[in-house]
Amino acid sequence: MSWVVVPAAGRGARFGGEIPKQYLDLLGRPLIEHTLRALLAHPSVSGVMVALSANDPHWRGWRELEGKPVLTCLGGGERADSVLAGLRALPASVPADDWVLVHDAARPCVKALDLSRLFAALKTDPVGALLAAPVRDTLKRAGDDGRVEATVPRGSMWRALTPQAFRRDSLVRALESAERAGVVATDEAMAIERLGLKPLLVEGSEDNLKVTTPADLAVAESILRRMGDGRA
Repeated sequence: MSWVVVPAAGRGARFGGEIPKQYLDLLGRPLIEHTLRALLAHPSVSGVMVALSANDPHWRGWRELEGKPVLTCLGGGERADSVLAGLRALPASVPADDWVLVHDAARPCVKALDLSRLFAALKTDPVGALLAAPVRDTLKRAGDDGRVEATVPRGSMWRALTPQAFRRDSLVRALESAERAGVVATDEAMAIERLGLKPLLVEGSEDNLKVTTPADLAVAESILRRMGDGRA
């Protein structure tokens, strides 16, 4: 059984609007509620720690969902700050060497089958793992003038998704190291990589999109309708 840290202190500036995207209505519920329920419904998840902005007026005050605990803590200005705060705020009963997952608040369509694949990978991998999707489009590198400078081979390219799972103490150490070096880790795997470690890529569904634009919200609604009550 593992805990999940959900950084939710961001304002979602790229989305626009007065309400942070994680609280927008999605099929009659706040987007973040879909995310939390998807995580907590999995039998290998013990509970979630949600990192919130100070005096968040949109948080619904959940203490429990799907029969499991929902705890909160104060997040930070960057995603990495919120994740680190969440890791530090986990209950004392969570051992330092326990696997902890980190999942984006704005990824409401994560599937139970993908979570199961991730947990299965953790049974044999000493470093940790993350859900990811192989890049299927042709990639172009642009020059300063906005023109194509080169075509990038896509054979070994993957898009990082979440959850990403690492030992609690290892991830704390990695994020603290990045912070001291003035490096903004855009995901947990990047911080772990800075320690010289190589996380395992576990292929996940393309449906596990991160809601970033209004168009993404419509796509998420379509995916959830198709999934119905099941997420396998």
